[in-house]
Amino acid sequence: MNLLFIGDIFASPGRGIVSRHLHRIVDEFSIELTIANAENSAGGFGITPLIAEELFSLGIDVITSGNHIWDKKEIYDYFPRQGRLLRPANYPDDLPGSGVTVVEAHNGVHCAVINLQGRTHMPAINDPFRKADQILANLNGAVKVKFVDFHAELTSEKMAMGWYLNGRVSAVVGTHTHIPTADTRVLPGGTAYQTDAGMTGPYDSVIGVEKDIVLRKFLTALPVRMESARTGAELHAVIVTVDPATGKATAAQRYEVME
Repeated sequence: MNLLFIGDIFASPGRGIVSRHLHRIVDEFSIELTIANAENSAGGFGITPLIAEELFSLGIDVITSGNHIWDKKEIYDYFPRQGRLLRPANYPDDLPGSGVTVVEAHNGVHCAVINLQGRTHMPAINDPFRKADQILANLNGAVKVKFVDFHAELTSEKMAMGWYLNGRVSAVVGTHTHIPTADTRVLPGGTAYQTDAGMTGPYDSVIGVEKDIVLRKFLTALPVRMESARTGAELHAVIVTVDPATGKATAAQRYEVME
């Protein structure tokens, strides 16, 4: 079975390119489960219930996130109503939402989607490695297909997570930097891995933000108001082929659409 993971959907350009191409991609590659990180889908910062419902209506089955999930306060009350929107599992347990869900793919296979966040140059939260152990120990053993979105800053931290979970999950794909990496592969234990899926949004920008604004910040060191860029839309994703009987990945490939 094929799983599609779409990298950080950024603002309206990201949502737009997903809406224009997702159905074709799903049909072309016989995708059974679509996952997308969308923590930047509301103007580049956070996600709203309305936008989450829009993305689900396009055919996304599970939405993952990261540190920007808390930017829009209205999302707090939405979590109990929508279990397919995840926040990183290693935030404190008493916060709204969950970092793991088990959903039924279109072919009837039950799949676990796990959302974790790194700690280096990020908010001081719980250990994602030990949280992963806890989640995997508590999962129903019948659930073989397990996909992890690791939202982290450092390439080394993400690579460490890939090796840590090698053989125990179907895939570990990183998010957060908005820069796609070229290290897509299947690790020896049968875990598909890519350090960062990249951004789905406006690439005529600095990681999604208007170039002039970011340049002004670097040149002056003064505070600026970040605004989403509007042009150069690209979709960046990873397609993982998994044996549903074992949960082992057999292939992984980068996929991109440029408009």
